[in-house]
Amino acid sequence: MQNIQPQEVPQNVRLIDVREPDEFAAVHAAQATNIPLSEFTGRVGEIDTTLPVYVICKSGGRSARAGEFLEQATDAEVINVEGGTDAWVALNLPTE
Repeated sequence: MQNIQPQEVPQNVRLIDVREPDEFAAVHAAQATNIPLSEFTGRVGEIDTTLPVYVICKSGGRSARAGEFLEQATDAEVINVEGGTDAWVALNLPTE
């Protein structure tokens, strides 16, 4: 699994936020889709793995776990966003 900084995430990519719904509702990267880590294994089929999949969480730990699982369960190319949403917000990148 590759790791990148938030400012390196291209626009219009599949960005999966694995935080819980209440965390996601508070603030999230503008392009993110919420698939909580607690539901991740049952919802992997919702993820288009034909393109690289970017994963993000609060600070990088949960997204790394989700990414490792996704790599083992599929042929996906997974990229973990280091520093997570905390770093995303600190860099003033687009949020909702």
